[in-house]
Amino acid sequence: MNQVAYQLSERRETPRSHEEHWELLTADQKVALYDLNRFGYRLLFVRSMPEGPLAVISQQDDIAIIDHEGELNLHPNLTLRELPKPH
Repeated sequence: MNQVAYQLSERRETPRSHEEHWELLTADQKVALYDLNRFGYRLLFVRSMPEGPLAVISQQDDIAIIDHEGELNLHPNLTLRELPKPH
């Protein structure tokens, strides 16, 4: 499954805060992310998927995902795009 996600902003007018993304996580995702924090992973954003929330996390330039059941995928088929820079 190839997914495209916006790293810096979303289609909505006001992006969600970090706290709002955190609240979208399942308990299993929160535990997994808590464990990964000691390795330098941080939450970028959460996407709502038909199966449940999908947490997109990063460690420096490495992107990973945590599915709704708390399963970590260190090599997701995921493309992050930045918004065009203003002129």
